Amino acid sequence: MNTAEARKQPHLTIARSETHDTLRNCVRRSLNDYFNQLDGEPVSELYTMVLAEMEIPLLEKVLEYTRGNQTKAAELLGLNRGTLRKKLKQYGLL
Repeated sequence: MNTAEARKQPHLTIARSETHDTLRNCVRRSLNDYFNQLDGEPVSELYTMVLAEMEIPLLEKVLEYTRGNQTKAAELLGLNRGTLRKKLKQYGLL
């Protein structure tokens, strides 16, 4: 993707209107907070936990946006419909 194409891509931001922070920075801050609150507790399966924390609201909002149309939601997400349904079942969203 060239620079002009990159500029045309929409940037994900948090929903609060008082800031235009990027989703990436929100995740970074959340992880910093998480690690600061651990207080020496061991952590495992962090990758799975973070993916679930991101994937669940992503799936919920995309389905809301597509008014529950799984075919359109799968297309929007770049997944096939079977994969979308598997993820919805995995997270108890179906």
